[in-house]
Amino acid sequence: MKFAPFNPADLDPREATRRRHRLIALVVLIAGPGVLMLADLHWRTGFNGWKAFHLVLFVMLFLLITLGAAQALVGYWLRRRGGDPCQITASLTDDERVQPVLARTAVVMPVCNEEVGRVIEALRVMYESVGRTGKLPDCDFFLLSDSTDPNRWIEEEAAWLALTQRLGAQGRIFYRKRRVGINKKAGNLADFCRRWGSHYRYMVVLDADSIMTGEAIVRLAQLMERNPRVGIIQGVPALANGETLLARLQQFASRLYGPVSAAGLNFWQLGEANYWGHNAIIRLAPFIRHCALPELPGDGPFGGRIMSHDYVEAALMRRAGWQVWLATELDGNYEECPGNLIELAQRDRRWLQGNLQHARLVGAKGFHAVNRVHFTLGILAYLASPLWLAFLTISVVLAWRYGAPGAGSLPEASFAGLFGWSTLTQAGWLTLYTLSVLFLPKILAILDLRGRPQEIAAFGGWGDLIIGAFAETLVFTLLAPVLMLFHTQFIVLTIGRKKISWGVQRRGRDGAAVLAEAVSAHWAHTLIGLAGWMLVSRIAPGLAFWMAPILAGLIFSIPLSFFTGSLSVGLAVQREGLFKTPEESRPLPELAELAAALSARQRGPLPLPELAENYGLLQAVLDPYVNAVHVSLLRAKEEQPPASEARFGGLRATLLREGPAALKPGDRLALLLDADSMNTLHHSLWSTPASRLAPWWQLALRHYNLIAPAPETAFTRNSATLAS
Repeated sequence: MKFAPFNPADLDPREATRRRHRLIALVVLIAGPGVLMLADLHWRTGFNGWKAFHLVLFVMLFLLITLGAAQALVGYWLRRRGGDPCQITASLTDDERVQPVLARTAVVMPVCNEEVGRVIEALRVMYESVGRTGKLPDCDFFLLSDSTDPNRWIEEEAAWLALTQRLGAQGRIFYRKRRVGINKKAGNLADFCRRWGSHYRYMVVLDADSIMTGEAIVRLAQLMERNPRVGIIQGVPALANGETLLARLQQFASRLYGPVSAAGLNFWQLGEANYWGHNAIIRLAPFIRHCALPELPGDGPFGGRIMSHDYVEAALMRRAGWQVWLATELDGNYEECPGNLIELAQRDRRWLQGNLQHARLVGAKGFHAVNRVHFTLGILAYLASPLWLAFLTISVVLAWRYGAPGAGSLPEASFAGLFGWSTLTQAGWLTLYTLSVLFLPKILAILDLRGRPQEIAAFGGWGDLIIGAFAETLVFTLLAPVLMLFHTQFIVLTIGRKKISWGVQRRGRDGAAVLAEAVSAHWAHTLIGLAGWMLVSRIAPGLAFWMAPILAGLIFSIPLSFFTGSLSVGLAVQREGLFKTPEESRPLPELAELAAALSARQRGPLPLPELAENYGLLQAVLDPYVNAVHVSLLRAKEEQPPASEARFGGLRATLLREGPAALKPGDRLALLLDADSMNTLHHSLWSTPASRLAPWWQLALRHYNLIAPAPETAFTRNSATLAS
């Protein structure tokens, strides 16, 4: 069905309200039979406080999965009738799609200790892709570094310069390293907005694992130009480049089930959509004016700086009267995903405290009701795990207290008497209904492919698609209880004021599973699974049968974690063509180019083990090219206070005389941040006789001269390799 161009400014608020009321009614309609069956089952066997609590937990959990099913139903219905007429991507006319965008646009990629080769290659691919469109001439790229690892920091600088020289992109691709990484990514972007935000109308925000085509970036800018009251447009990135089995399962599932769910999500969100922090475009003027993040009162898990900034920024933008939309039909929009279960759990831990922190904002003044719903759903996404654990525990307690009830006479008030159901039959129907609701989005997503032969072929055909969906469902059914325990543990630690680690996510092949890590992370899960199996088997063998998938996932968590995170298993599955996605069957040029560049990229000579820990400092002091690049990017000080000069002089002398190990990490970092010290150190190192230098520096000089004969330097060769 062909719709006329959509104008978000003409959207009747009453239409948005009607849509949301219809979704709520659908949720209640789907959830009602399940809640009624459990309430009736408890009533006929003797209602009490335990069963009341059990029923409340069931209602909360069942409403969450029912919301997913209702969204999928709506999304399926919309896609079968040709799409939703109320979507932001439908607002462009055919003429507007071919017109260039003259508004200045910044594409920003915040990074922190990321693998430099992948970041630089992704920037190159996106820069060249935007250039090929010819539709966004005033587009600049920014690499915004918060890296604390000197090795990564120095490598970023040289790789950035090599990239700009290769592309002739001086003045178009910029690099900035913050001296102090205050407030993580949110602070990194805020610093960009303060320094350069006034020079640009739009900002496309990426993550270190993002990849967007030039057409996608241009389309976002065109949509912003077309809709002057829109503040943020969030793309729906598909997962790509997965190599481990778990990564391939995630990208298969997101690609298969995502379009239907996203269509249902847009149905009720409309102009009050959420912002996910990356793969989105932002109108900078209102963002700078209205979206400065407040600091929450108090400390601990719910106070201080806001950790999950994106939900809050979307709510602040909407509070100021600007719309936020989800671009469900935007092609050429991708990101990567964690490669193993431990990395997946660690990412969730980084997000969890930020989402729990939003409990302070649910009732804040001025926010739109839909933004309050976003906050609540974000909290429940993690709170569902301890609720599920409590539900399972009370189920066991009820079985222990009351045993397996027999098929006695039915109370007169029980509706089950109308069907002649025994309690066992009624429990069976309830289980079947719950599973049907749980798996309904998957079934609808598969049915949605009917009449789309090209998409079916891109998944490998009906046979591969059905096998993939079944295998993905089985694996994630087994992994779900492991994540349940992880999330419950994280919530307890957060409430107990234990520090949340915001460590660097290992991406790509670096994210493959390690057996020792799997054992360390999952031995407790295995013991809990074994203990649970023995306990439930003694109390109620029938209940043990229904809980078998949960207990099996815990018992076999170590081999499951290692197997699904194995790179060799993932590559073998890829060679067999399983879990294929359309991006693999018909890859876009940008994805194929990035994959080819990463596979062909050769690393430079590896440093000696004795030098590896401080190799970035070594290069910045010793190599003339790296030293010149590094010093040119530092902020020069007009005058150094005498006390600071005395301190830096002592640190420089200690570094050359005793080596980096004699300095604290903070002192080494301070030297790297001081332009005068870096100039002085470089001159002193090359002018001081080797016999007066620390043995570490003597080894560094021999290593440098061995791998980099004059006039070529070690890092110029490494930089050329990065750019090749």
